[in-house]
Amino acid sequence: MMAMAGPAVNRRRGFSSSWAGMIGLAVLALLVLGCLGSLPWTLGSASKEAPARYEDGTLSAILLPPTWTGFTDGAADMALALRDRRDDPNWTPAPDGPNPDTATSTLVRYAQVTLERAEAKRHDDAAPLTKQDLQRAEPTYPFGTDNLGRDVFVRSLTGGGVSIGIGLSAALISVTIGTLYGALAGYVGGRADALMMRIVDILYGLPYILLVVLLAVAGDAIVDEFDTKANARRHYIEQQAMVELQHRVEAGTAKIANKEAMRVLLEEEPELRATYQDQADAIKRLEPYHMAPWARTLFDVIVLLVAIGGVSWLTMARVIRGQVLSLKAQPFMEAARAAGVPVWRQFARHLLPNLLGPIIVYATLTVPQAILQESFLSFLGIGVQPPLPSWGNLAAAGLGELNTASSRWWLLVFPCALLGLTLLALNFVGEGLREAFDPKRSRS
Repeated sequence: MMAMAGPAVNRRRGFSSSWAGMIGLAVLALLVLGCLGSLPWTLGSASKEAPARYEDGTLSAILLPPTWTGFTDGAADMALALRDRRDDPNWTPAPDGPNPDTATSTLVRYAQVTLERAEAKRHDDAAPLTKQDLQRAEPTYPFGTDNLGRDVFVRSLTGGGVSIGIGLSAALISVTIGTLYGALAGYVGGRADALMMRIVDILYGLPYILLVVLLAVAGDAIVDEFDTKANARRHYIEQQAMVELQHRVEAGTAKIANKEAMRVLLEEEPELRATYQDQADAIKRLEPYHMAPWARTLFDVIVLLVAIGGVSWLTMARVIRGQVLSLKAQPFMEAARAAGVPVWRQFARHLLPNLLGPIIVYATLTVPQAILQESFLSFLGIGVQPPLPSWGNLAAAGLGELNTASSRWWLLVFPCALLGLTLLALNFVGEGLREAFDPKRSRS
């Protein structure tokens, strides 16, 4: 008789066996290194007087298409023609040479930028510009320029760094809150667990985006309260401090200038002096706090990532709670409790190592969700505010440039393509990690 074959042995697949996960990881590594790694350069400036590189623009380079499209071929020759026409009033174009009057406006503007850059780099003003000088000075705009002459490639890198940074930070906040909340609910159990999970159910029933919008708007309102409305309160108190003096001047009891009348009144009436002194102290206490532009931008970014991370932990809490309920009934947890191991040590030494798999998987899937939410809010105008770019507000600006007269497609296509590529890569990585850590997905 032939021996019966034994049951197939299930073997868990590793992450490296997922081709989609490996491709996604490679693409994600390039995007993260390119966007986050370039932030020190893009947020910096070429000199102390110059603006940051992501804000630096040239008015003559407004709305130029990408250089690889071919619309800018022959820019050096056209720049020479522009220089000759500027320096010689009687200049006429050669029969076979470039003519600024008949060339496309895109080529002429690109040549103007080339000429300006070459003249700015020239060390000897008396030396004539050569074609080689102009060719070396030709700017490269792989993603084109926007309506202020800024390089869309540099702004896309900066926007990617901002969007990915906010997504990673918000996901970290979400994972931390969800892990602690779910682990506490699952470990305590009983009525406390039921109450905590009912709170999660209630939050699930609320509009998710609405909560994020409300938190983001509340952060702006707090800043406005201390930065803008303080001026109105100060002005009101100053008006009230002069009411008594104005009445006396109108009644004829004070016939001199306001400042002199104020001095006389304060010297003659100690009670009035005390009143004005209290009002002066109140003005000092209500002195408005003016936030620097960089501080306001940083505050807006922090509020946004806290708003996104603070309301996206619900799924993580449910997953971790289920895992803890399953793990705490295992023999090793019963042995730890019987041995009198402290609760924090049970969590750190026994529960957390067994929770790392689900945490890593769901954290990877939370990052694209957070990036998409940030981009959506910035697209609506309540997320990252200009001039700081993000993929969301870059896409919104690009959409505003689409019209029937002229289509500046590069302003919309490149930010959206980078955003979509990042989300796709993150989801591929998440699926690869899920296959590696989830035993239910193991194959024989």
